[in-house]
Amino acid sequence: MKTRILALTGLSLACALAQTVVLAANWTPPKTSWGEPDLRGTWPINHLISVPLERNKQYGNRAEMNDDEYTKAMAATKARDERFQGGPIPAADAAGRQMKQTSLIVDPPDGRFPPLTDYGKQLQAGMHGSYKTDQTVFDRVEDFSSWDRCITRGLPVSMEPRNYNNGVRIFQSPGYVVISLEMAHEARIIPTSGAPALPAQLKQWMGESRGHWEGNTLVVETTNFGHGTSIGMTSTGVPGSPGPLQPASDDLKITERFTRTAADTIAFEMKVEDPKVLLPGSFTIKYPMYLDNGYEMYEYACHEGNTAVRNYIETSRYERAHPGEKKTAK
Repeated sequence: MKTRILALTGLSLACALAQTVVLAANWTPPKTSWGEPDLRGTWPINHLISVPLERNKQYGNRAEMNDDEYTKAMAATKARDERFQGGPIPAADAAGRQMKQTSLIVDPPDGRFPPLTDYGKQLQAGMHGSYKTDQTVFDRVEDFSSWDRCITRGLPVSMEPRNYNNGVRIFQSPGYVVISLEMAHEARIIPTSGAPALPAQLKQWMGESRGHWEGNTLVVETTNFGHGTSIGMTSTGVPGSPGPLQPASDDLKITERFTRTAADTIAFEMKVEDPKVLLPGSFTIKYPMYLDNGYEMYEYACHEGNTAVRNYIETSRYERAHPGEKKTAK
């Protein structure tokens, strides 16, 4: 018998959050040879393709679809998979799962992305990137996002689904957990032996993570974000995203929890805190991860010197030098 994260159908979010993750019946979480809970394996999140980040308002505070809504969603996913078979949008996953979740965000209770503070709006106005619809000037690397430059999607977005490259692989060794991400060839190296945090002035694209074990749960706290980090700079492609330009302050903190609840299941939770930018200060994402060691992760060949950046700059400069020239679609 396999047990997923506790079913939330018909429950209010407040009630749902009060419940704890449960293990499969008669199942004991495995341990590594050095005695830590074993999370090793490949845990792709393709099954979340049809779960929006932000909840459609029609669901209110409901964390799951009812049976009729679920049937329609299954039909829509099947039609999409048939339409794009062999194309850029993957099937839900190897097992053909269709999730009942109405959103990845479970808190705030309505599943909506929090509004920005005045400071957050100020930061948002100063953000740059090819996904900024009203940006026409591209002259230097600072006019592009880290995603444009093939550096990183950043966090929390790297732990959210996209329409391709959803592989997540977990490695462990004594005192370390490594989360390898298919998209943008990221490798999150997480000490779990009590290593001291970096000084606050040392910033990194993906922040600096420190992990510890609470029973069978790996808790990862990440701070020290920098280099123009954002909560959603690279969230274009995440279903149900409020938009790609969601800023973050230097105080951004992300806390993740990984709990193996069955032989093939990890309950994942991620709390994103940034009171300077978000009202009321945070949001929380939850979803199950499913083991699929048959999932293949290939090289991610994008690199910072890609031709798209050069082409944007050349085109922008040409258009500004020839303002009266008509654009002709070919």
